[in-house]
Amino acid sequence: MSTNMFHLPVPVLEKIIRPVLVYLCLIVFLRLFGKRELAQLNPFDLVVLLSLSNTVQNAIIGDDNSVTGGILGAFSLLAINWILMRILYSAPKINEALEGRSTTLVQRGRIDEEALKKETLTMEELYSVLNKNGFTDPAEVEICVLEPNGTFYVRGLHPSIEEVHSSNLMKAIEELSAEVRSLRAEIAAKN
Repeated sequence: MSTNMFHLPVPVLEKIIRPVLVYLCLIVFLRLFGKRELAQLNPFDLVVLLSLSNTVQNAIIGDDNSVTGGILGAFSLLAINWILMRILYSAPKINEALEGRSTTLVQRGRIDEEALKKETLTMEELYSVLNKNGFTDPAEVEICVLEPNGTFYVRGLHPSIEEVHSSNLMKAIEELSAEVRSLRAEIAAKN
């Protein structure tokens, strides 16, 4: 085994500070550039996210290719994420300031075009989100919200096909149960 595999060419403190700084900068940049980057809606956004890790790699590890350096860098990233999540959990106002607010894109069947522009979403992307949630027309949607974490919440105006089907099944089961009780009562009365 090579002794260079564990030798750190840079100071330990630098190996800890580099990933922390890059992490904090990425958090700020993702917040500035919006929720769209988190939603990964199109191939362009996906390319940016995949390239981002490669772009900041050298800033995180520097000229260090040692196992020890990689472990310290990974530990630093995980530690700063853990610390930040604990801070944000205990301070909801800071969390809201960092994450931002939800954006309502459709309400009572009406598309908010200003909200789409603000989030740089096209109509095709909105329709794609609605289709993935079982809706073919925005008129069927009570509310569609883009959450700060990049996920979509969609609720229909009317019950979904599954809800209607489930309700019909429950009614049929109740009717069958009533008939069975009635038949049992008739049989018991004859005996």
